[in-house]
Amino acid sequence: MEISGVDFIRGMAFLGAGLAMGLGAIGPGIGEGFAAGKACEAIGRRPEEAGLLTRTMLVGQAVSESTGIYSLVIALLLLFVVK
Repeated sequence: MEISGVDFIRGMAFLGAGLAMGLGAIGPGIGEGFAAGKACEAIGRRPEEAGLLTRTMLVGQAVSESTGIYSLVIALLLLFVVK
């Protein structure tokens, strides 16, 4: 059984797609969890500011999630474009 060049490239593209999503999802997950935890602490200290804190937290989480979406795009490109 011999592996051709095309099969090798396709296998590496699949491996790269898995790594892109695996490593690309760690950062946003940690960042969003940290932001949510700090927002909960702040709301506990100043409940009257809950609306402002929640809005700010959600905007920050949306920005953080963009890196996860970029890694998804790269993974999909590797899966469906690399032949």
